[in-house]
Amino acid sequence: MKKSVLGLVAILALAAAGYGGYRYAMQSMEHPAPAASAEGSSGKQVLYWYDPMYPQQKFDKPGKSPFMDMPLVPKYAGEAAEAGTVSISPQMVQNLGVRTAEARRGALEQRFEAVGAVAFNERGVVQIQARASGFVEKLHARAPLDPVKKGAPLVELLYPEWAGAQEEYLLLKKSAAADLAQAARQRLMLLGMTEEQVAAVEREGRVRNRFTLAAPISGVIAELGVREGSTVMPGATLFRLVDLSTVWVNAEVAETQASWVTPGAKVVARVQAYPERTFEGRVGALLPEVNAATRTVRTRIELANPDALLKPGMYATVIFQQGAKAESVLVPSEAVIRTGTRDVVIVALGDGKFRAQPVEVGAESGGQSQIRKGLQPGDRVVLSGQFLIDSEASLSATVARLEGTAQTHQGRGVVEDVDAAKGLVQLEHAPIPALQWPAMTMEFRVEDKTQLARLKKGAAVEFELRAKPDADGNYVITRIAPRP
Repeated sequence: MKKSVLGLVAILALAAAGYGGYRYAMQSMEHPAPAASAEGSSGKQVLYWYDPMYPQQKFDKPGKSPFMDMPLVPKYAGEAAEAGTVSISPQMVQNLGVRTAEARRGALEQRFEAVGAVAFNERGVVQIQARASGFVEKLHARAPLDPVKKGAPLVELLYPEWAGAQEEYLLLKKSAAADLAQAARQRLMLLGMTEEQVAAVEREGRVRNRFTLAAPISGVIAELGVREGSTVMPGATLFRLVDLSTVWVNAEVAETQASWVTPGAKVVARVQAYPERTFEGRVGALLPEVNAATRTVRTRIELANPDALLKPGMYATVIFQQGAKAESVLVPSEAVIRTGTRDVVIVALGDGKFRAQPVEVGAESGGQSQIRKGLQPGDRVVLSGQFLIDSEASLSATVARLEGTAQTHQGRGVVEDVDAAKGLVQLEHAPIPALQWPAMTMEFRVEDKTQLARLKKGAAVEFELRAKPDADGNYVITRIAPRP
């Protein structure tokens, strides 16, 4: 009887437990527990997790560090900002007039403008000289820069020494001495007479003392070297004519855009005198010289000038345009801060936080700059007020470095190995709470190598180390000694 009662009690207990479990499960399904939030035990919001030994690497969830045998440590919102990062209140952001733009991926159009001055086309210059000693009898073109047409008379010259040679030639030509006549004709050519002038003497059969020089091209008189009644000597410059059907524009192209200019490329030019007109031309040459003061390369542009509207000395705006390059990250050029030693943009991180980000800048065109390294599409960059933010970020980073250098932490451990020559010691150290380090074995660099002489393998030591690693990534021990 007693066993039956005990058995019944056990069955009832099991049934009650089963019913309780069923009710708990149903309640859990009706009211599920909230998902794990990115909050630590302190209730603060976790921004990311990181390995204290490699703080530059960030992780989006907790776990074991892939670098060291230790768990990842959370980074909470509101903690000290990273080096190079500054926080600015919304009111200050408004006062600074901070504007931002999004970095985007796109193709940079190779279109830019350059300014230059119109000049004579030196390939269209003709120089007229005196071929013998003589006198200016009559001057038809009397002023520099006067326009002239091809074939128009320029000057009448008297050549006395040509008269005797012509008379001798005409006499020999009438005689039977053909060889002597040919020699006399050759003498006329050597004295400076042209083939046309000798042919005119043969055709007329008489001596000509005066000769009229005509313009060989249409253009303007760039240089006038004689006056009526003056004496000329052989080789003296009488006129310098320039053809204005084409002109040059010597444009100054920025050194960074010189690679975009290729000889033969088509260009379009405008001048203020005729704003409604455009003048087409091509790149004649990229001159092998850089202006040291302006860091520009002189580019020679050849423009057609059929109506002679373009005058030497005019300023012209030349538009260079070529096909687009491959896609890359683009930002407005005003976002880039050029210090001379580095290029920086200010990245807006949100919530009033900003970071000075070094970048590698490529080509620039149309107010856009190509960013080769340092930014990703979608990053927001600051367009105005960035100089003040960059100064504040640089100051914050400097203070952080100074504080990191000065701050030290204490620890204890056991010597595993010593390399006095290299100034290295390997320690199995106890946890260091200030650095959030667990107990582990790692190698340190000792600032004063003489301290290693007192250390032996297996010795218990106490030490002090800097809070930040050096440039090589090694943590530096400033003091180490055997533990008493």
